[in-house]
This record gives sequence, structure tokens and C-alpha cells, in this order.
Amino acid sequence: MRNIMDTSKLELTETIVNIRRVAKTVKGGRNMRFSVTVVVGDHEGHVGVGLGKAIEIPEAVRKATEDAKKNLIYVPTVGTTIPHKNIGVFGAGRVILMPAPQGTGVIAGASARTVLEAAGIKDIRAKSVGSNNAGNIAYATLEGLKGLMTVEKVAKLRGKRPEEILG
Repeated sequence: MRNIMDTSKLELTETIVNIRRVAKTVKGGRNMRFSVTVVVGDHEGHVGVGLGKAIEIPEAVRKATEDAKKNLIYVPTVGTTIPHKNIGVFGAGRVILMPAPQGTGVIAGASARTVLEAAGIKDIRAKSVGSNNAGNIAYATLEGLKGLMTVEKVAKLRGKRPEEILG
């Protein structure tokens, strides 16, 4: 189920993660198309990843950007990092996201870095395990960010106060 968010109020920047030329072999030869993965984010907690396919690159980028805007999520942060360690899985791609102290910066591979920077996370360590497919790593990073919870959210789910959760 897609989470529809009003994108008109957000100042989103788009970054192309990868462009692939794909071919379908038919009776008359090969049909060439382009597959583009795009990351959009406002650097303030909102980020989305999208995939677009078309015969020409600009059209594929436009489709991917629209798809990314449909997949926008909000990422909870604690200061400049994430609240806790989490693993994102998409296909064979796995990304381990680990909080880092202030001043560490974004330590991550290419497509994971793009997603994390678009989300506005300043200090984080990430390791991709398994697949090195740029699209799957970007989606796995998004899945990992989707699974993050703040202490307040956990306390609300359990019907307790945040102080009781922290101990």
C-alpha cells in the first residue's frame, strides 16, 4: 500500500542512482529501452526511491521521479543520526544501517549514500551485504529507513511512557 504524501509543499531534489540500457530480443532484432532509478529527498527527513522505464532517458527519468514521489517516506532521526541499528532487505540486497556519533559523516556505498543524504541524515554507518545491484541497494536502504522507530513511538505502541522504555 502506497503512502500518498503532499509533495507540492516539499522542496525535493532528485538524484539519478543508475541508468541501465536494457534490450528485449524480438523477431525483428533488439528493442532498446532505458531503466532509470531516481532518489528524491528534501534533506529534512523525507526520501523516496523510484524506477522508470522508457525508450528515451529523459522520459524514463520523469517516470522514475513520479514513482519516487509516490514512494516518499518520513525518516525519524535522533539529532543527526538514526535512532537504532536496522537491516533493510530488498531482493538479494541487504543494507545494515548503524547509528554513528556526531561528526562521523555518511559512511556508505554509492546508492545507499545517495538515499541517506537525500533523507538528510548527517552521521551514519551503512554496509551493503549480498547484492551489489545499485537499484536493489537503494530500495533496501529505503526499507531499512522505513523500519526505524523512535522511543516515543515504541512507548505509544506498548502503552508506556518513554522513560519506562529507556530504563
